[in-house]
Amino acid sequence: MSDLRKIIIDDQEIEVDGAMTLIQACEQVGVEVPRFCYHERLTIAGNCRMCLVEVVGGPPKPAASCAMQVRDLRPGPEGQLPVVKTNSPMVKKAREGVMEFLLINHPLDCPICDQGGECDLQDQAMAYGVDFSRFREPKRATEDLDLGPLVETHMTRCISCTRCVRFTSEVAGLTQMGQTGRGEDAEITSYLGQTLDSNLQGNIIDLCPVGALVSKPYAFAARPWELSKTDSIDVMDALGSNIRVDTKGREVMRFLPRNHDGVNEEWLADKSRFVWDGLRRQRLDRPYIREAGKLRPATWPEALGAAAAAMAGKKVTALVGDLVSTEAAYALQQVIAGLGGKIECRTDGAQLPMGNRSGYVGTARIEDLETAQMIQLIGTNPKMEAPVLNARIRKAWSRGATIGLIGEPVDLTYDYVHVGTGRADLQALLKKDYKAVLEQPSVVVLGQAALQAEDGAAVLAATMELCEKTDSKLLILHTAAARVGAMDLGCTTEGGLAAAVEGAEVIYNLGEDEMDIAPGAFVIYQGSHGDRGAHRADVILPGAAYTEENGIFVNTEGRPQLAQRAGFAPGEAKENWAILRALSAELGATLPFDTLAQLRNDMIAAVPHLAVIDGVPENEWQAVSGGKMGKGAFGQAISDYYLSNPIARASALMAELSANAKARNSASLAAE
Repeated sequence: MSDLRKIIIDDQEIEVDGAMTLIQACEQVGVEVPRFCYHERLTIAGNCRMCLVEVVGGPPKPAASCAMQVRDLRPGPEGQLPVVKTNSPMVKKAREGVMEFLLINHPLDCPICDQGGECDLQDQAMAYGVDFSRFREPKRATEDLDLGPLVETHMTRCISCTRCVRFTSEVAGLTQMGQTGRGEDAEITSYLGQTLDSNLQGNIIDLCPVGALVSKPYAFAARPWELSKTDSIDVMDALGSNIRVDTKGREVMRFLPRNHDGVNEEWLADKSRFVWDGLRRQRLDRPYIREAGKLRPATWPEALGAAAAAMAGKKVTALVGDLVSTEAAYALQQVIAGLGGKIECRTDGAQLPMGNRSGYVGTARIEDLETAQMIQLIGTNPKMEAPVLNARIRKAWSRGATIGLIGEPVDLTYDYVHVGTGRADLQALLKKDYKAVLEQPSVVVLGQAALQAEDGAAVLAATMELCEKTDSKLLILHTAAARVGAMDLGCTTEGGLAAAVEGAEVIYNLGEDEMDIAPGAFVIYQGSHGDRGAHRADVILPGAAYTEENGIFVNTEGRPQLAQRAGFAPGEAKENWAILRALSAELGATLPFDTLAQLRNDMIAAVPHLAVIDGVPENEWQAVSGGKMGKGAFGQAISDYYLSNPIARASALMAELSANAKARNSASLAAE
């Protein structure tokens, strides 16, 4: 039951929930209140005092609008509505005073600070500060922290807003950062000087309102006004985080998160944020043909001719990789259909059902996790497979939800009930009585590790039976950004990967770098990086990476999202759909589209829900039958979080992070 209250803010009457803070109520009427420590996704600290407002009839001093609720306001002596002023002389003087105190010890190093041009302190000092200082004392200086290879610190600039402390402890689930000392001796530090051990630590760079925490890989690389900004979608995991790609000339300089409450809120995983240096290295920028065991550079007509000659009249199988857009997958499917060949996107061996969207996507939305009272994880480690999704599960846990796990015991940053490690525990779970559970909203999250064995279909059937018994929603957590879109398009073969590659004379490999292709078949590789797939290839056709072409990606909950081109592919590399269109002409079966728009029209005619960008279609529940379940524990779907795809393996920074993680996990402890 809502507690609606009427108040007046700067002569505007508004009715808001009494639980709202004054700063939120001000936002409802479009009044901007400056702030440093307040953040809508973190707990309230109330320690910067920049958001002071005047409460008429209240105490004779300004009040912190982030820490006072609307229900705390009192009406006037004759029942008048409470009045809040955000631009009175009292407020103006208070803001100037707060800004003056903040700048006492702040160094005037804006020309060399990486935060310059996008700094809250700069902006608010211009808007609410004064143009002189009354302080002549020496400025305080503090030592910089070593937080690892991602976050660079300049702690002399710190204004003790504690956003980084609150984020790491509340959202990321770390207890390594805190504030010590009092008064002028107060400083943010890390426990025993530790580096940060989290897949979400890069978010404190965005949260820091000054230049105390900046990106170490991006340091001194560019200024924000030099960058071209493009909205896109992240493909490092299947969550489909909304990102902004910042480019300078032809080079990607950084990735930043965009706010999307239904997907990633405003957070971004570290691999997604810092993988941009992998887009510059080990790129395929010209076609190659293998002759006498060695690859030699070739022209496009030569390479396409060689590929077409190899495919003509042969048994052809196509593989769809993990980072492929739906447009490229659709174009490949059309080429292969014209040749009477097979196509497969489940290259990790996952037993996902063909044509049953409730069986390979599920019925839950990502935001359903927040309101769930019970979340059951089966064969998944969301901290590695989708760190931002894991933060949302942690948010549900912090609000009182119970988390259960069937799988290897791992650190998920929150407490959970470890139900067991494998299939026997899942079967035991099915035999329980769930009358009490049916009253509360619950979600079952099924990971790829549970589906990749031969009995994956049986595991899926048991999981869907569990959902029916507990009246739970099901979320299939994928690890590949391209998987759901390719499944929607029907890029599958009855019998899975083994049936698809059996007897294949030619394998057309579209960006699949996570599997080894057996000797014997002629391999045509189309992709962006010189990784495992290119090493095995007989013909290489260089394609564009995800930042270099427009494409639709469908995330793990079945939401189609649009990734826009931020730059151009290097050298002679082309957009993936265009390569397949040119190849179809060489094969004598030209595809019926010449532009990306025509291709999308054909694709949407085949799969209409791909036209509803940012919409989540409701999937009709279809239970599956999967035969007999085997024995044994569920493993891990990802062996190395930082090196899970060719772009990440080309990144020097990801290699360093992977080495650091291995060293941290294998550190020997002295005997006590």
